Amino acid sequence: MVEYRIDRHSGVATYVQIVQQTKQALRMGLLRPGDRLPTAREVVEATAINPNTVLKAYRELEREGLVEARRGLGTFVRRSLGTAPADSPLRTELEAWAGRARAAGLEREDVAALFTAVLDKHFQGDPT
Repeated sequence: MVEYRIDRHSGVATYVQIVQQTKQALRMGLLRPGDRLPTAREVVEATAINPNTVLKAYRELEREGLVEARRGLGTFVRRSLGTAPADSPLRTELEAWAGRARAAGLEREDVAALFTAVLDKHFQGDPT
């Protein structure tokens, strides 16, 4: 099950963070079709956010066709995204690279900016 981490200082709306983290879990294969998302109550207890925020995020995911709400049962994954499993060799390489970047003294924001610049270079014009 996915555990949401809310960064109150990121400038990104809380419901958007939930949507983004859910999509990331779908891309990484951590969530699969048929899996149940945490209930709004579970997310509220873990993150101390407003239940309406969780419901807004889940409605957005439902609107995108990624999840479906089943009355009285919860919210379930309908489809996955991408093909980058959590145990991918590319992930291992990326983790090693991130470790070297940190050892070289780069801050998280520096690594994110560098990685984003490389992504932008290699995925220009990609609609995703």
